[in-house]
Amino acid sequence: MSVQKSGCSCCSDPHEQEKHSHEHDQKTAGTISVFRLFLPAAVSASLLLTALALDYFKVVFFTSWIRLGGYILAYLPVGYPVFREMLKEFRHKDFFNELSLMFLASVGAFYIGEYPEAVAVMLFYSIGENFQELAVTRARKNISSLLDQRPDESTIIENNTTRVVKAKEVPVGAVVQLKPGEKIALDGELLSSSASFNTSALTGESTPQTKEKGEILLAGMINLTTSSLMKVTVPYSDSKLSKILDLVQNASRQKAKTELFIRKFAKIYTPAVFFIALMVFVLPCFFVEQYDYETWLYRSLIFLVISCPCALVISIPLGYFGGVGLASRHGILVKGSNFLDVLVEVRQIVFDKTGTLTKGDFSVQNIHVEPGFDKENILDWINIAESQSTHPIAAAVQEYVRVKPDISRVTSMEDIGGKGIKVKIEDKEILAGNFKLMDLFHISYDGKIKDIVNTVVLLAVDKKFAGYLEISDQIKPGVQQDIKDLHSLGIGTTMLSGDKSSVVRKVAEEIGIDRAYGDLLPEDKVSKMKEIKVQAVGKTAFVGDGFNDAPVIALSDVGIAMGGLGSDAAIEVADIIIQDDRTSKIPLAIKIGKATQSIVWQNITLALGIKLLVMTLGVFGDIYLLEAVFADVGVALLAILNAVRLQKMKIVR
Repeated sequence: MSVQKSGCSCCSDPHEQEKHSHEHDQKTAGTISVFRLFLPAAVSASLLLTALALDYFKVVFFTSWIRLGGYILAYLPVGYPVFREMLKEFRHKDFFNELSLMFLASVGAFYIGEYPEAVAVMLFYSIGENFQELAVTRARKNISSLLDQRPDESTIIENNTTRVVKAKEVPVGAVVQLKPGEKIALDGELLSSSASFNTSALTGESTPQTKEKGEILLAGMINLTTSSLMKVTVPYSDSKLSKILDLVQNASRQKAKTELFIRKFAKIYTPAVFFIALMVFVLPCFFVEQYDYETWLYRSLIFLVISCPCALVISIPLGYFGGVGLASRHGILVKGSNFLDVLVEVRQIVFDKTGTLTKGDFSVQNIHVEPGFDKENILDWINIAESQSTHPIAAAVQEYVRVKPDISRVTSMEDIGGKGIKVKIEDKEILAGNFKLMDLFHISYDGKIKDIVNTVVLLAVDKKFAGYLEISDQIKPGVQQDIKDLHSLGIGTTMLSGDKSSVVRKVAEEIGIDRAYGDLLPEDKVSKMKEIKVQAVGKTAFVGDGFNDAPVIALSDVGIAMGGLGSDAAIEVADIIIQDDRTSKIPLAIKIGKATQSIVWQNITLALGIKLLVMTLGVFGDIYLLEAVFADVGVALLAILNAVRLQKMKIVR
């Protein structure tokens, strides 16, 4: 953050600060010219050294007004930009900020005849601000380069010839050639039979993924195999990676409590500092016998210089921004720095089962047909009925039948939430779903079917029970260890599911979940979540697919969506998005939240501790103005470098 470019709005109104921050980001989007950034400071330093040399050698003409003019000349390259930005802040009715603080301190030093120190105060302040701007800009650039890995150009195929065009200009429907080792610039559908891709830019995982013809490819993926073809399905600006970039870059809008407190603290702290500095100058007049106003003015100036809250107000948001960037590098998207703090306070995590703890990849294990019904007809009806549903069980049925359903025979369809589906196929009324659906329509069935451990899909034709399918799901690899990791962090676990209670209990026992509840309708999940929140000691998180579980996600203190790359709804609803389906990212996200909070409190302790020490020394006359400047600039740089360190930190999973 440079006073030469944008001033310092550390202590100004948060809305104005947000505005300045946005303008500042635009100005520093490209590579900073270090020469231009430090040129005013270099000119000032050269003139200051010249003036000090003339002083040292006691040059005859360098006295009185000429000497003052020489030091003012050295002061102007760094002092004028600060004065100019200070006046801008005054127009916003912000009179107590870092700019006015430094300007007053340097003018006061000129007043008492400490010309070299007056210039040095502003010079070192300017140099410190320039280093801060370099650190902040580098941090933002690292995150942008980490996420936005799309090439600027794409090769499209038109009339059997290739043409290179800008990625932003590629139209939807265009066929793009993907060369081996090339990054994809837009989202699209794979036209080649199969290809292998590195998805680490999106998921944080380096394990290659094989995509088959017709599957979706996303911007940021890298083609690892032979040349492939892809049909563009969405514009450049609407790609998943564009949405992810926007999400991460806007994460700073939702502030953590610590960050909001520091902003409010600075608005009160800075005017208080001016008042205390004034008291340091005035009060000794009534208590000190031989009061020397220059001595006490000098000490009050030291107090002003060291009290600047910039180290706190800049480094803390940067620390949270670093935490968001670190999470993004591991395929964890955090919508706001406040959710990093909430993660640290989580003591209970509630999981959905299907697609979260299990693969959601169902397969038919057995089929039972009641007497009086034909198996082929049953399979035909249930295939058509389930083709109207998006539930993973429907995909399992269609995979088992392996015949494309004739949906033209469907005359009406009703999706009955949490129970199943009612479909009219020609003159037949078909019910396909769970036991609750059968009970709703008063369909009688053998009660022993409820003893089956696997998930059961029941079928009724014209209000008569016709049979059932047994379907099973598989637990995701590594889930047991991930649950153990959460328990080791002192976090309890619960599972909620609309699946059969017997299935839910079996899965819970296998993976080590503390509590499990099955046979829940969507509204039942909401009620159960409310109970869990009341009973929980700390914050409660919910982990689901971000679409079917939207009400529960909204109810939780922090909603976590799994597999966010495949669901636009997940990006909209959840607070935190795991870009792949790995539950290992949940304990990892909590550890990142703790690391971020640790860095933030380190900076708070460091800055306040050093400032209080130097303030005390300054009041008692045990430190010089120049030393106070070094302490102020030094603590700001240390805090910022500590915050930037978070982006490179390795978190053990």
